[in-house]
Amino acid sequence: MPKFRLLCDRLLRDGVITSDQIYQPGEPPQHWLEFVHHPAYVNAYRQGTLDAQAQRRIGLPWSTALVKRTCTAVGGTILTAKLALEHGLACNTAGGTHHAFPDHGSGFCIFNDLAIAARVLQQQGHVNRVLILDLDVHQGDGTAWIFRDDPNVFTFSMHCHDNFPARKQASDLDVPLALGMEDDAYLNCLAQYVPDLLAQVRPDLVLYDAGADPHRDDLLGKLALTNTGIYERDRYVLHCCAQAGYPVACVIGGGYGKSMPDLIFRHSLLHRAAAEVYQTHRL
Repeated sequence: MPKFRLLCDRLLRDGVITSDQIYQPGEPPQHWLEFVHHPAYVNAYRQGTLDAQAQRRIGLPWSTALVKRTCTAVGGTILTAKLALEHGLACNTAGGTHHAFPDHGSGFCIFNDLAIAARVLQQQGHVNRVLILDLDVHQGDGTAWIFRDDPNVFTFSMHCHDNFPARKQASDLDVPLALGMEDDAYLNCLAQYVPDLLAQVRPDLVLYDAGADPHRDDLLGKLALTNTGIYERDRYVLHCCAQAGYPVACVIGGGYGKSMPDLIFRHSLLHRAAAEVYQTHRL
């Protein structure tokens, strides 16, 4: 939980952002969560009455502080999406809980912020067609399941094949990667898909899950990208979106490391790339 605040502190300290670029989200009303999640699950989690098996599947001990953090992060992704529509590009300092399903959480994910943000903006008439571009090292299985029959939300997941979750779902397009893939091979693979995806889907909004866990030092990753590779990945995706005129809202996704400062820096690469693209394209 400390990494989200520490990330914001690092971005301010390094001059990547200024204080007037920070927007504080609130918790979304419950009926927004229920655009995606079953009311019984939402109530049970918020009230702390989930059974032990459901809690183990999430992998995080329940607390009122975690409920608040979880709901605020969802509010942050919704706000990020709205800011992206206004400014062309915006980044959350949290988010990317793509393993959450309508009736249960999984893999440290409780409520699916990407899915909720897409649904809220659709319900409010801000967007119709959404592209969820997921580059977390783990497949976005919950997101894929939620939108499996929805022609207005296109799910793309490029992930390590031999990694969590053991049982994959079917995204609209899945690109499984081999163990140990390094920068050049990864970036070449990505370039084969992103421009065509944007041209094919023509989204009103791109939701980009920029997980830092493809990094070679990630404890749960199994790929071998460097800091440079992560930065170039994010810069490429954001440049493609900006150049084609598609608003893009970013979340930080997964990232796991023994050294908190190193992990925070890896997560900050998204925001550093975003700052460069924002200035280059004068969004």
